[in-house]
Amino acid sequence: MRRLIHLTLSPPSRVARLILGEKRLVFDPAGAEDPQAHLPVFTDLDGTRCEGLWAVIDHLEGTYPERALVPEDAVQRGEVLRWLDWAMGPLGERATRKILYEKAAQRFTGAPSRGAPDMNVIRQGREALGAALAVIGKAAERNGNLVTRECFLSDLAVAAHLSALDYFGEVPWTDYPQAGEWYVRMKSRPSFRSLLGDRLPGQPPVSHYAELDF
Repeated sequence: MRRLIHLTLSPPSRVARLILGEKRLVFDPAGAEDPQAHLPVFTDLDGTRCEGLWAVIDHLEGTYPERALVPEDAVQRGEVLRWLDWAMGPLGERATRKILYEKAAQRFTGAPSRGAPDMNVIRQGREALGAALAVIGKAAERNGNLVTRECFLSDLAVAAHLSALDYFGEVPWTDYPQAGEWYVRMKSRPSFRSLLGDRLPGQPPVSHYAELDF
């Protein structure tokens, strides 16, 4: 059985779960014992072990090309990878971490241990998130999804971040309807089902989290 060691609300772990879902690969999800480990960690049927999101992406795209998540067209490929880099870089650093790491426990995100939530940090994250949602909405309205009408790795990476934030009701969808419409399409995909079923002990999601509309 394939195995994925992950953290429930960690965006890199969520990206890996979405990729496996898009490729319709059956796997055994296992919670990480060490939240500071280099996650996600994927072990394939032949014993191949991949540590970290980039290694997991490279392995799955190379081994299971029947549902390609990066297009062959050079221009589109560049755009998909640009969005991926943005999601796992600026979006994560400026918005996701500043909100998620303040609101969720280390064992679910891999964040450094913290004390009480710092509202100044959260406010900074919310401001950055608003700017990001405007960019996401414009791209989705123009292209159908972020790059083309087809769902690629770019869409999965950005949606992974927003899904973690949406668990706590931190995404102001009504202020950014274009981004909201795109996210509804994303969360309606079969690959999203496992994410929408996530529940943290003693910390349930907002009421609309698992709904396929807002």
